[in-house]
Amino acid sequence: MKTMTTQIVIPNVGESVTSGIIAAWTVEDGAYVERDETVLELETDKVTMEVPAPASGVVRHSAAEGDEVDVGAAVGEIDESAEKPAGDAAPEPMPAPEAPKAPAPSTPAPAVAPAAPAPAPALTAVPASNGEVKATPLARKLADDKGIDLGSIAGTGASGRIREQDVLAYLQSHQGGVASTASPAISGSAREVSVERMSPMRQAIASRLVEAQQTAAMLTTFNEVDMGAVMELRKQHKEAFAEKHGINLGFMSFFVKATTQALQKFPLINSYIIQDDNGKPAIQKHSYSDVAIAVSGPKGLVVPVIRSAETLSFAGIESTIKDMALRARDGKISLEEMQGGTFTITNGGIFGSLMSTPILNPPQSAILGMHGIKKRPAEDPSNPGTIALRPMMYLALSYDHRIVDGAEAVQFLVSIKDAIEDPARLMLDL
Repeated sequence: MKTMTTQIVIPNVGESVTSGIIAAWTVEDGAYVERDETVLELETDKVTMEVPAPASGVVRHSAAEGDEVDVGAAVGEIDESAEKPAGDAAPEPMPAPEAPKAPAPSTPAPAVAPAAPAPAPALTAVPASNGEVKATPLARKLADDKGIDLGSIAGTGASGRIREQDVLAYLQSHQGGVASTASPAISGSAREVSVERMSPMRQAIASRLVEAQQTAAMLTTFNEVDMGAVMELRKQHKEAFAEKHGINLGFMSFFVKATTQALQKFPLINSYIIQDDNGKPAIQKHSYSDVAIAVSGPKGLVVPVIRSAETLSFAGIESTIKDMALRARDGKISLEEMQGGTFTITNGGIFGSLMSTPILNPPQSAILGMHGIKKRPAEDPSNPGTIALRPMMYLALSYDHRIVDGAEAVQFLVSIKDAIEDPARLMLDL
């Protein structure tokens, strides 16, 4: 019988992506796979993506997990002439064997310790053919770091393989604490040093941060904003808002709205420095506000973009941000969703940051940093001239001084401050 094979080729992810690392083979070498079933996970400097099988058949690996491979390279093949194993359908659970009926003993039987109770079947990992739980290397490392038994996690990958997202989901569902299976530290134990390769995404983040500092004349200006009015507004309307729109009213929608209004007033902050057709510096302006929101993902910071944010309602902004945050946590943000932002907002306050100087996200000209809300002595807006404890937040605007003047940056930040301290300005577009 003639053998028919189809190569497994690394697809083109985007113009700026030329290679990636095989994070995990989700189908073992020699196993049968159905067409379009995920066969491997590819980690690039932008996203982690699933590569589907181009045909049905038996998989043969020609590259290993951890290998760096170029776009367009063949990393394996599928033998289409191989027949699907008869037992490849979803296996039925083996019936529990009946306990043999022991004859009545002529002498008293010795006491037997009761068997340990079987673990609850709610979370069951799928073992490999050799009895080992199937999991990606990233999932194993995360589970080891957190002291989690992989056998207690249900895998959502191909053939029940445990993925990093499954371990993260397990951690979130057990926020009360996970019992560590690691041995306790022993005083006087050997001091160890480990080295692991930096992921493509972390390499890209590092490269862009260095690029921003080396190519832009970056400067940061600060201000502080009284959050009392926004907090009171949320308190009054959060239940009605959630009931009508099905989404909670957060602080981010106020800042996105205030930012898009300020960008319309100060368009250079919403611009890029580019080269024209003659290779000379030029300014590319945008009539729209594509606001990138920095979101922490399992492999690092990602910045998905809210397109035309100036056209969205508060509910539309909140829904978009929630969707992006959930998909970033699961590694489902696509490359296209992280490209083309004209301005970035980052909120270090959710991690406890009181003040920071955010770094530009090239080719953008500015980035707004939000921080933690702390009660500090400040002038009481209800009683001018008196001091009261007010919920205050420091704001930071880092900007490229090549295109944005200091006065313009300060006024931009004051515009955001005024809108947050008097939310009616947002409704009236003032």
